[in-house]
Amino acid sequence: MKRSTLSHSLLNIILVFIESALTLLLRLDPELRKAAYPLAKQGTVVALRLYLPHVEVFATFSTKGVLLDAELPVGRSEPDVVINAYSIQVINAITTHDRETTEKLQMRGESVQVQLVKQFIMQLGLGSLIQGLIRKIKGGKAKTKPTDAEMAEKKDHYKERIKEQQTQINTLTIKNRELETTVKELQSKQKTFMIVTMVALVVMIGSVIALFMS
Repeated sequence: MKRSTLSHSLLNIILVFIESALTLLLRLDPELRKAAYPLAKQGTVVALRLYLPHVEVFATFSTKGVLLDAELPVGRSEPDVVINAYSIQVINAITTHDRETTEKLQMRGESVQVQLVKQFIMQLGLGSLIQGLIRKIKGGKAKTKPTDAEMAEKKDHYKERIKEQQTQINTLTIKNRELETTVKELQSKQKTFMIVTMVALVVMIGSVIALFMS
């Protein structure tokens, strides 16, 4: 039975669109860039062998992004990781971001690189693109409705702030009263000093007059 295949020209057109989408995703999604970084650092080549339709695609991870081609890159005799799966399986893995669905994909290769590829697939998807676009449009400040737990935490935080401010106000009030008392005491001492000084001056002047008259 003849296998279902895609023409070379149609495949190249599809790969160009997918490669452009991947570039956009990597630009907008920091978590996806983080997942791709170790693969790009090693220059990992992944062979994706799909069934229904029968297609073989090679993905090369590099600092420029994820490069897609219908042939193995020049200078490479074999890929680092090989994925064998039906097209629907790959689509499900990308759209659901589910570990169990990704684990069902048949992968061959060095265990560490296989795990890195799985992490990249789980992070990949249209959801990442949409979230990235929202963050880009809103300047990275996409607003989401806070949960009940977050609201309760904020209320508790506000209550603590109010208590702290009330304590500060009470402390300042007490210090203000202490200062007022200190000022009054100083004023009272100043009056007493002035009276004593005046009395002393009067006594001294009187003594001097008495000496002159004697």
